[in-house]
Amino acid sequence: MNSKRPSSQALCVRKLKVLADNTRLTVLEILMEGPKHVGELKAVLGIEQSLLSHHLRVLRDEGFVRATRDGKAVLYQCSLTIRQGNGNRAIDLGCCCLCFD
Repeated sequence: MNSKRPSSQALCVRKLKVLADNTRLTVLEILMEGPKHVGELKAVLGIEQSLLSHHLRVLRDEGFVRATRDGKAVLYQCSLTIRQGNGNRAIDLGCCCLCFD
């Protein structure tokens, strides 16, 4: 069986497509400030929990966030390298850096 590994460009495109959704980008930006429970994210975003769970699963599957059990709740945190400087925050996607003002 000949399995091809995706090129670095294809991996970058895949990561950027995940972040092209405004809700997922906002979730990631919130989690850059520190870990949050699902209920906290839901309160900030004002969306249904089922929709939030969908976005969190996509982010988790692509390695942007990780989840840990905290009693009955789930705690999410950013799993990417976060860089700070000049009043800006950036995440290192491996292929490029994404800056937040």
